[in-house]
Amino acid sequence: MEKFGEIIYTPEVEEEVAISKRETHTPKIEVPEKVKVGEPFQVRVYIEEHPNTVQHSFRWIEVYFREDGRDFNPIFVARADLSPEISEQEVTFRMTLRKSGVIYALAYCNLHGVWENRMRVEVE
Repeated sequence: MEKFGEIIYTPEVEEEVAISKRETHTPKIEVPEKVKVGEPFQVRVYIEEHPNTVQHSFRWIEVYFREDGRDFNPIFVARADLSPEISEQEVTFRMTLRKSGVIYALAYCNLHGVWENRMRVEVE
């Protein structure tokens, strides 16, 4: 039996059937590479060039943060539930960090499963 993490598709996916889906299913993350400790900054997670129909769409986006030096990770940050045809396949919010780490975005396509991307953020 596979662990859940083994069935999440990442940008490095090598499985033939999933390679063709990589560009339109991997969530994009817009976030500064460096932020100041305790200062809010904007995070945008979105999916480009993907259908948004009842039959085929992203239904949710979740964001987690893996803080450097923390014993138990990840930290849940946000979740957006998406309605096909009405909501856009993106979420924008603000967050504040005390330590550097990695932001993870997960997005669920009702036909092609859960896709992940990540970006490191340095706190100065």
